[in-house]
Amino acid sequence: MTMDNRSLPLGRFTVLDLTRVRAGPTCVRQLADWGANVLKVELPASVEGNAALGGPRHGSDFQNLHRNKRSITLNLKEPEGLAIFKRLVANADVVVENYRPDVKYRLGVDYESLSQVNSRLVYGSISGFGEDGPYQERPGFDQIAQGMGGLMSITGIPGQGPVRAGIPIADLCAGLFCAMGILTALLEREVSGQGQWVKTSLLQAQIFMLDFQATRWLMEHEVPPQAGNNHPTSIPTGVFKTKDGYINIASAGQAIWERFCKAIEAPVAPPERGQDTEAVLAELGLSAEEIAGLRTREII
Repeated sequence: MTMDNRSLPLGRFTVLDLTRVRAGPTCVRQLADWGANVLKVELPASVEGNAALGGPRHGSDFQNLHRNKRSITLNLKEPEGLAIFKRLVANADVVVENYRPDVKYRLGVDYESLSQVNSRLVYGSISGFGEDGPYQERPGFDQIAQGMGGLMSITGIPGQGPVRAGIPIADLCAGLFCAMGILTALLEREVSGQGQWVKTSLLQAQIFMLDFQATRWLMEHEVPPQAGNNHPTSIPTGVFKTKDGYINIASAGQAIWERFCKAIEAPVAPPERGQDTEAVLAELGLSAEEIAGLRTREII
């Protein structure tokens, strides 16, 4: 650590990090960035073997995920390692894990066991598909959560078929949601004096992130299609090729629409509901082919 974390918002909290891969480390990284005293618990190399994910220890991905943390090596599969871990739990504020739900019980580091050591403990869990239900024992991966959660069906060019997002959005969002839940539980602990179990999953996070695309179905019974770079409900929005690169247009809302028309020296005409971006630009005398013949600086 390169700074005095005691001056940061979470400097008074100690977090024990049992996480691996990405969703869990993302959660704990957020707490560490805000000053929490984080101790990452790692398996000995002889036990971990080649099963570890996240890239080389000194690689950019691993270092980014685990910044602002200290580490300790403990073999939780051995009684001595588990005993040392529970001594740490006695004085900790938070434990975060993202094992498959059955693994933590097998190791003896589940919430029920650890809360007997420290009743004020806030315990954060991230699973693939939830702590119960038919998929509870399945490992979770971002790619699968993006597909099952619906994101891949609305990402990409129309007719292209399912496309994953360019970042591990399910992992990252599950991590951030868990961090928010932990902070909320720490606030509640100031009132009740008791810790609690905070749970989220990759699938839960991904479904939440569908946001207005999901409510289009729930409230309007409209199945959202792929829209490419166009916005599904706000027009004109899109990316167009020009002679010297691409121009990215987002002119939703009447005021911004009027400024856009003025910028391209076109008459102001309000877009009609149901039109797409190409139809709106055509009314202004601009086709995608004509935009491609212009230089970006000539448009803006």
